[in-house]
Amino acid sequence: MTKCAQTVMQELEDIVIAYGQSDEYSFVFKRKTNWFKRRASKFMTHVASQFASSYVFYWRDYFEEQPLLYPPGFDGRVVVYPSNQTLKDYLSWRQADCHINNLYNTVFWALVQQSGLTPAQAQERLQGTLAADKNEILFSEFNINYNDEPLMYRKGTVLIWQKVGEVTTKEVKLPAEMEGKKMAVIRTRTKPVPLYCDIIGDAFWKEHPEILHEDS
Repeated sequence: MTKCAQTVMQELEDIVIAYGQSDEYSFVFKRKTNWFKRRASKFMTHVASQFASSYVFYWRDYFEEQPLLYPPGFDGRVVVYPSNQTLKDYLSWRQADCHINNLYNTVFWALVQQSGLTPAQAQERLQGTLAADKNEILFSEFNINYNDEPLMYRKGTVLIWQKVGEVTTKEVKLPAEMEGKKMAVIRTRTKPVPLYCDIIGDAFWKEHPEILHEDS
């Protein structure tokens, strides 16, 4: 999913940040973008089709001999938010949703796979429980501290543009005694990089003010 989102960002460079969790990704375009003359239908169809085709194209890189059993499809929608604060609220909501879903699923599957409950029994056990209750079940019954679970699952994936040094092998011109020698060359490129961090608080946005810059 993250590889597909990176491909979308590299295709549409006016995307300043993306956030993904579970089976969805959200893409934020520059406030003043003029891609597709700002036609909402073009944004939606291009992002969704690029994402779906990338999912098929890169499947083998991640699942090797496991066949893709049916053609995947992704829907999409375009929303225009009136302010940076509203946009941050939306992304915060998505990350909060990630936490809620992952905490539930972590407890649910522990009850099914380790305690032997049926899915219906696990669902009934968790009905009406709060986050504190779920954390207590994980710790007291399975010795699992939810805070030790990987950040990627608890926080989701944030994609932003960052400069990355890439090492490539290149034949370079050198003095005669070393002519034709291949050397490792480090080149700096700007790429969409995955981060697993909190975006609900202010720290992330203060560290990356360029993302929602008024002139972007």
